[in-house]
Amino acid sequence: MNLRVGRIPFLVCAPFFHLFFRDEARFEGYSFDDGAPSALNQKLWTGNVHLAPASSIAYARAPQDLVLAPDLCTSCKLEVNSVELFSRYPLGELSGRRIYMTSQSGTSVALLRVICSQYANVRPEYVTDRANCDAALLIGDEALVEKSKKHWPFCYDMALLWRSWHGLPFVFGAWSIHKSALSTEVRPKLESFLGQVHESIAEFRKAPALALKKWAEHYPVPFSAEQLKGYYDSLDYEFTDERKESLELYFNLCAKEGILSESPTLQFL
Repeated sequence: MNLRVGRIPFLVCAPFFHLFFRDEARFEGYSFDDGAPSALNQKLWTGNVHLAPASSIAYARAPQDLVLAPDLCTSCKLEVNSVELFSRYPLGELSGRRIYMTSQSGTSVALLRVICSQYANVRPEYVTDRANCDAALLIGDEALVEKSKKHWPFCYDMALLWRSWHGLPFVFGAWSIHKSALSTEVRPKLESFLGQVHESIAEFRKAPALALKKWAEHYPVPFSAEQLKGYYDSLDYEFTDERKESLELYFNLCAKEGILSESPTLQFL
């Protein structure tokens, strides 16, 4: 049985996966399923993929079926740059105004709801139609492109908002593992794969331009490696104790907001 891996074709995930394109002969026994975080969340919950760098809230919605990789996540040092609220008005003036919410990520949508309600004390109208919206929450490459256009008078980096509120780095994605991958047959492939993800990240840090060139052969990249240098300098993939604390706090606030029925305990591989 192949290890079924959910792969997110966003630039933020290029460090996780570029190596598997560069030397495919080394990596027999893995199959990859591409999709946005929200789509992979569904496949993860049903066991259609064994693991993925999923939206962090995916774990909280099915903790009975999942465990977390203990040392990998998608986070940032300060700003994240690819999870952005673009707005025609200041954050504090968004009550009653229409905010378009991306359908690609449950984590960022829940984060914005928590920030608006519990930090900014505003009550917007959340919509799924971008027509006539007053603000828009975008993620991934779409957010990077929109930010480069500088069309919006206000742009809020969601990681910076979280840090200004709690003084912690936010965890946008966590490698969630379906418990079916813990079987005697699959687990050796799982552990080997996770070790190779660490190797992929290290190789990316050494030669990002080479890694992005291989990535772009599979997924169009609207920026040069030089343009993306600052973006990758801000990202961090180590699941530190501080980030685990931040994730637990986020789950607690989502439960307070009614987004989660309860805040789960973090369980690791």
